[in-house]
Amino acid sequence: MTAMWLRKSLQNLPADNETTRGEVQERANNILRPAGALQKLDDIAIWMAGWQATNQPKVSRPAALVFAADHGVAASSSISAYPSEVTAAMLKAYQSGKSTLSAFAKIAGATVRAVDVGVGMPTQDIQVEAAMSEQRFDEALIAGRNAVEQLDADLLVIGEMGIGNTTVAAAITAALLGGEPSSWVGRGTGVDQQGYERKCLAVDRAVTRIKAIEDPIEILRQLGGAEIAAMTAAIVAARILRLPIVIDGFVVTSAALVLHQVSKDALNHCVFSHCSAESGHRKVLGHLNKPYLLDLDMRLGEGSGAMAAVPLIAMACAGVTEVPTFQEWFGS
Repeated sequence: MTAMWLRKSLQNLPADNETTRGEVQERANNILRPAGALQKLDDIAIWMAGWQATNQPKVSRPAALVFAADHGVAASSSISAYPSEVTAAMLKAYQSGKSTLSAFAKIAGATVRAVDVGVGMPTQDIQVEAAMSEQRFDEALIAGRNAVEQLDADLLVIGEMGIGNTTVAAAITAALLGGEPSSWVGRGTGVDQQGYERKCLAVDRAVTRIKAIEDPIEILRQLGGAEIAAMTAAIVAARILRLPIVIDGFVVTSAALVLHQVSKDALNHCVFSHCSAESGHRKVLGHLNKPYLLDLDMRLGEGSGAMAAVPLIAMACAGVTEVPTFQEWFGS
């Protein structure tokens, strides 16, 4: 079972390259500018050096994977400002290069691949039953793992599309971290007050249904969408390949949270691109104790925030590798 692969992989995660990380750390400390003047950018370059295992980190082959799926809870509870059919329409937009993410990717020099893991085949309604059977859960995990293993990339953006998935992300987060379920619910696609109240009720019902379950991976199967399951596998598959990842917004972060709750080191190869306008996102990032790069009140998803951070990561690398040290400039 692929779920067993996920569990075993999380028990034996590879580390980054300490040597190259240390070399870039040393270079950053002696670069031709005041010490610490670009510390947060330098930290990104150091992080990239560790995972790329080179003292010349760079972004030359960025790639985005967007996992798309539909949700049973969206069909049953009117929790989104848009119908589920929009998921399929957006999938076509990714495939034809006409999405917002596609436009951003052109600027970043990145490729985009949309991965259909359940468009037109919604999960079950999480308010009343498990979102995915064990077989479907395994299929989603396999899709996520395979998508990463087929890539040729040196930096990976992970995004998602699925009407209703901010509700699902809120349910996963509430089940994992506790608190009032409604405290994790945001406006998603821009629902009105009645829609927001329906979202809160759906999350409360879903979390109450599985309150006796503590295993994060089983919580994912019970409450997650197929795209969220696929993203957890993609994150782990990238870790095995030592491929650095840029995490997008609240929904992708909920997938990352599942892994963090199993292994506190599971996200060391990930950088968090931004803090979105979803009310629960900032709280989750605080729990993870992860800094983020941008704060632009984004709430689109798709990997758009993560893609917006790619040029910044490229600049961070260039700021260390293409600028001389004091010794190189002035001589010994």
